[in-house]
Amino acid sequence: MVVIRLARGGAKKRPFFNIVATDSRNRRDGRFIERIGFYNPVASGAEESVRIAQDRLTYWEGVGAQLSPTVARLVAQVGKKAA
Repeated sequence: MVVIRLARGGAKKRPFFNIVATDSRNRRDGRFIERIGFYNPVASGAEESVRIAQDRLTYWEGVGAQLSPTVARLVAQVGKKAA
């Protein structure tokens, strides 16, 4: 099953997450199919904290990919900002 979830990157105490489409059997930071965005929880000031390619997200949901709870929360947050 394809899931859309976060893959951690960044340095110690400075997390940075890529939002990726991956097979659910792969490790959290392992192989993925496509990177569709990022989440930077420590962004400050004018820095962008979340970016999601809406067209790719729509595509993956259309072919049956499941969102992780955290990614679902981020998608809802980005949707609120746009509206």
